[in-house]
Amino acid sequence: MITKRVLFSFPKDMVEKPIVYHLVKDYDLVVNIFRARITPEDEGFLLVDVTGPEDRIAEGLAFVRAANVAVNESEIGLRWDEGLCTSCGNCLTHCPTGALKIVDRAAMKVGFEPPLCVECLSCISVCPFGACSSLF
Repeated sequence: MITKRVLFSFPKDMVEKPIVYHLVKDYDLVVNIFRARITPEDEGFLLVDVTGPEDRIAEGLAFVRAANVAVNESEIGLRWDEGLCTSCGNCLTHCPTGALKIVDRAAMKVGFEPPLCVECLSCISVCPFGACSSLF
């Protein structure tokens, strides 16, 4: 059993289709939804963790791609811009999982570990320099 975090981007003709239902029922996968959004233009975004045997995940993601849904396995819905970050530390107490943390204690440098991020988005509103932003 493995878990993959994936970002689905739905075209407007697919936002009402039961994609997650089919991943669960037809491919026996566990799907944990972190965030979902439908834009005013009727495009959909869904950030999920998919858990199951690696071959079943691959089959399920192939099904999603065949349904004309873009699948991004390398990106999460939150962006942290190291160039904008001044390591002020304001975000640290607001990050419940420690995805934002001090990575160099001597320099008090803040770093970001995307696999730990659960997309709570608390960091966005507390960062005075705009280093944290949402993809959608």
